[in-house]
Amino acid sequence: MESNTVREFTSSNNVISPDTDQGGDPWKFLKWLNPGFVLPLLAGALFLLLWELQIFHRIFDLKKYQLPLPSAIAEAMRDNLSLLLSYTGYTLTEAVLGMLIGSGCGFLIALAAMAWPRWGGGSLTMVAALNAVPIVALAPIMNLWFGDGIGSRAAIVTATTMAAMAINAYKGMAAVDPLALDLMHSYAAGKRAVFRHLRIQNSLPYVFTALKINATASMIGAIVGEFFFSSRGLGYLLSNSIKVAKMPLGWACIVLAAVAGVIFYLVVERLEKVFIKWHPSRRT
Repeated sequence: MESNTVREFTSSNNVISPDTDQGGDPWKFLKWLNPGFVLPLLAGALFLLLWELQIFHRIFDLKKYQLPLPSAIAEAMRDNLSLLLSYTGYTLTEAVLGMLIGSGCGFLIALAAMAWPRWGGGSLTMVAALNAVPIVALAPIMNLWFGDGIGSRAAIVTATTMAAMAINAYKGMAAVDPLALDLMHSYAAGKRAVFRHLRIQNSLPYVFTALKINATASMIGAIVGEFFFSSRGLGYLLSNSIKVAKMPLGWACIVLAAVAGVIFYLVVERLEKVFIKWHPSRRT
């Protein structure tokens, strides 16, 4: 009689025992945590804590003006937030514009090299040679050609991102399955159809690999280009902050450049998941 009363009381008040099927594992709420997200987050928090406690200053014998504390950098970001966001948008515009132009030109070069191997193959060598030129050597030339506006930095980014796209896209177009190529020929498919339905489709994973490489390289090219004859942008502000010994503001520029680069990379990665769902690497 007593046990029946207890069962009726617990059921009427929605009391669920942890041992029942409904309660389940008491640590069930932790199952949503992704180790690929939590572990880097914890490592980053530990890194910032050691930095704030000046552990790195003691190890490498650094002064606070040489390596500002995270709290000082955060204060500089708070005090100059509107300026930093404006300059971040300016630099990101240069990077995106230059990467789109450079990646488009690189893809066209890969198409030409694939369609006319005798004449187009040399263009890959020329693009690789252009990519070997240091940015610091390209920046004064591009500023002389395109002025000190946004066009010169976009031209620098174009030159630095063209080779990665050309080489990767060409590799993707060339690495087609011979059986798929024979199947296209058995259907009497012309050269244009083979390019459209086989070679270009097969090159898309390689294209997005190049885009992810260019997403980070474009930010580097834009910032380095702003060191020369620029009046806006994170590179310009970083250079001036170092000259006048405003190191927390300079490090704030570095932090925002890194954040913008990561966001740019994640956008490209998301587009990759949308456009090449058919690829075996995307299958679960």
